[in-house]
Amino acid sequence: MRINVQPVKLFLAILFFASPEIATAEVSETIHKGDVVVVPLRGEVAPSLLAFLRRAVKTAESDEASSIIFDMNTYGGRLDTAADIVNALNQTKIPTYTFINTNAGSAGALIAIATQHIYMSPVSAIGAAAPILPTGEDLPATAKEKTISYWSALIRGSAIKNGHNPDVAEAFMNKDKEVKIGDRVVHPKGAILTLNAQEATERINDKPLLAEGIVDSIANLTKKAGLKANIANIEPTGFEQVAFWITALAPLLLLLGILGAYLEFKIPGVTWPGIISAICFALFFLGHYLAGLAGWEVVALFILGMVLVLIEILFFAHTTIVFGVVGVFLMLASLLWTMVDRYPGQNFLPSGKMLAMPLLNMFIAIVGSVIVIALLARYLPRTSIYRRFALMDSNPPGPSLTGAPRKFATALPLSPGTRGTAVTVLRPSGKARFADHVVDVVTEGEFIAPQTQVAVIQTDGMRVIVKSAE
Repeated sequence: MRINVQPVKLFLAILFFASPEIATAEVSETIHKGDVVVVPLRGEVAPSLLAFLRRAVKTAESDEASSIIFDMNTYGGRLDTAADIVNALNQTKIPTYTFINTNAGSAGALIAIATQHIYMSPVSAIGAAAPILPTGEDLPATAKEKTISYWSALIRGSAIKNGHNPDVAEAFMNKDKEVKIGDRVVHPKGAILTLNAQEATERINDKPLLAEGIVDSIANLTKKAGLKANIANIEPTGFEQVAFWITALAPLLLLLGILGAYLEFKIPGVTWPGIISAICFALFFLGHYLAGLAGWEVVALFILGMVLVLIEILFFAHTTIVFGVVGVFLMLASLLWTMVDRYPGQNFLPSGKMLAMPLLNMFIAIVGSVIVIALLARYLPRTSIYRRFALMDSNPPGPSLTGAPRKFATALPLSPGTRGTAVTVLRPSGKARFADHVVDVVTEGEFIAPQTQVAVIQTDGMRVIVKSAE
């Protein structure tokens, strides 16, 4: 059963103050089984374009489209982004077409080679994919040699997979590559290869050099390629840029989410850490959803894990750890699964390559959280801000739990080592009974259940610090 996510996307458009045009374009996307999906690929090849194309490819495959046509007009952009796009296109299970609508320069040529069929408009060009610095200057000699060697291998492999001439593809970026078909030298060494529509469609030995034909529109392409299904369009939205930044900041969002949850649990009477934690986790899941990396099922898995952890804390503290362990496992699994770039039709269990970056992000977040939490547990109880919130929670108006007026620590001979019993949950502040007196106490970050024996570590005016005596 397929869930209609268009109302969700409309809500997100309103939430992020997207323009009405963007919201309408997104919601109007309706892809039926067997449709030909047209995806625009225009402007600079940048990370935001990657987020859009990844979403488009996964949407087309999930909705069982018959083919994808990329309407291309780009002068190129970042090679690292082009590599990710090439990787995404090479994983598709449905036929892919590129319609070069004027330009497929630089990184655009690499992307076109990653599709199975190429068509060009009458006045268009493809090629000139030599790597350069962001400033437009040539790479240093050593770096240039290594870069060209790597990218030549990558583009050759992509060309072979998609049925294109690998020598032509390599010549787009390596000026020392000669293109020879039979006895004819199509392109000599000494210059980067660029082809216009007429050159790219020239037939040599009854096979086109690169492009399969010249067309002047998408409609003409579908007719010439024999694609008779209805055409559906997927347009980019303002969310793709947001999604890129959110996914790039995934370790930071996880770190802040974990720390916010810890502070919410440890500082009584304060709600802002919990709000921050909820916002960070919501942005984490939302960004990966918009980037086409995750669905809403991972959110349900995370919420289920959180519910199990709360059940452990509220009902089974110090009696069993089953609920807590299972809950933490489900939460971590959902966070990890959210970051896995999995395409429809792939094996359910991700490969090591697919897990590499998610595991690195998770490792950074967990190690960072452990370090910061250790520092907070040691130094937070000593701060004035923490003591103020602890006293606000520990000294509510009205009578004490014993029905008698509250006794302050300074009125009792509470020296280090004095033993008592926790009356309330110490998380880490609460109340403890010493002889016939109930006083406000605080731990150094330790969680202590009611009716647990405690011992005084030190006193500081009205502040009594205790630890578990068991």
